[in-house]
Amino acid sequence: MSCLFLRRMASAWSLLVAVSTSLAVAAGPPAPRATTQEAGAASPVALAPVAAPSSRSTASNGGSPQRPPANAQPKFSTAPDAEIERTITARFASSKISSDGFKVHVQGGVAVLEGKTSVIQHKGTATRLAKRAGARRVDNRIQISEEARQRAAAQLASGLKPRIQVSHKNN
Repeated sequence: MSCLFLRRMASAWSLLVAVSTSLAVAAGPPAPRATTQEAGAASPVALAPVAAPSSRSTASNGGSPQRPPANAQPKFSTAPDAEIERTITARFASSKISSDGFKVHVQGGVAVLEGKTSVIQHKGTATRLAKRAGARRVDNRIQISEEARQRAAAQLASGLKPRIQVSHKNN
């Protein structure tokens, strides 16, 4: 048997276990049972019907319903646009993308990022920083220079893995 087949079987098995678990969780505690007399033998009969699985249960969390806590905060900020814009600008300034000088405008919680970069990864970093700063959505209009595109194409053509730069800040 191939490894791929075994992995698929394991995945299918875990899904089956998760679904059966979610059915058990959705049904709640076991229903009280009564007995009936049929041909002198006692057989259990459930008094309560089994509930259908909740549409909010998933295999990824073991089948338990996904309910946000009562004091859960929204994923995006409810702060005013000017405050979100200042936060995004501050995050840009304290990161490696500060040298690119991206422009930020926020309206209705939607951040619009503009500028040009010679490092492809800076575009994705800018989007991630803007979302973490509280933007509901990010419209990334940052343009990647032709030089950066050519470098990336050359790396892909040669089969080289791109270098990942890891920096450690000493506080």
